[in-house]
Amino acid sequence: MFGGRKKIYFFLPPFCFIKHTKSFVYFGMLLAIEAGNTNIVFAIYTDKGWTKEWRFETHPIVPASEYEKFLRLCFLENGFKIDQINRIVISTVVPQITSILEDLSKRMFGLKPLTIGMACYPQLEIKLNNPEEIGTDLVSNATAAWARFKHACIIVDFGTALTFTMVDSKGTVIGVSIAPGLNTAVKALSSNTAKLPYVPLEIPKTAIGTDTVSAIQSGILLGYTYMIKGMIGRIKSEIGNSSKVIATGGLSSILHNLEGEFDVIDRHLTLDGMRIIMDSNS
Repeated sequence: MFGGRKKIYFFLPPFCFIKHTKSFVYFGMLLAIEAGNTNIVFAIYTDKGWTKEWRFETHPIVPASEYEKFLRLCFLENGFKIDQINRIVISTVVPQITSILEDLSKRMFGLKPLTIGMACYPQLEIKLNNPEEIGTDLVSNATAAWARFKHACIIVDFGTALTFTMVDSKGTVIGVSIAPGLNTAVKALSSNTAKLPYVPLEIPKTAIGTDTVSAIQSGILLGYTYMIKGMIGRIKSEIGNSSKVIATGGLSSILHNLEGEFDVIDRHLTLDGMRIIMDSNS
């Protein structure tokens, strides 16, 4: 125009369907919100992987406006823009907070999130007596583990609870075992016993405690070490000795003497499962 070449503009949608590969290519960023019993994790996923994550204590539960203030500050400090987020996925094991996080997604980002539940699980059969009882975090773990290995798996999640999730060689979630988490066990001792202090989560040099702190460390940290080894051995004997063992969770690095028991230690396993479930529902 006006003697020059016409400028042609192309506008791309937030994601495009690639016909020949039957997959999606996304532009923008994914916000994953994982609400556990101790912390709410807000994590950003881009084409470079999980680039940033922030934690907010789950209790006490606060209005959506408080999470929005927190997130806006996090975005500002790390150079992210609100409109860069074009997808949001939520996993929560705290029912009271679900609607608050959904409200946060709409008021801050103008987006309807995918809240993970029975209706949106991928093609991963859950063979339990009451499938709706399994936590969405554990389903996310199983989804990511199966996507990675396509093999029988045992996922050990070191969180508020210590959980073992079992997936068989056909990709079916066949069971879960639950014990108190490491931090939960230590807190239970210190809060319910007058003379026992809270102690750091550090593996002692010997099993013989010579003072209160080392006695608790021995009983819980060494005790859990052998309990986890025993559980992995027992589960393998039931579902197959070739099963892959994956560790995840914020405390997965504490018991470093267990590293030889795990094929993979991946603290982003739950988030990856949430992302896969999000993609499968797009």
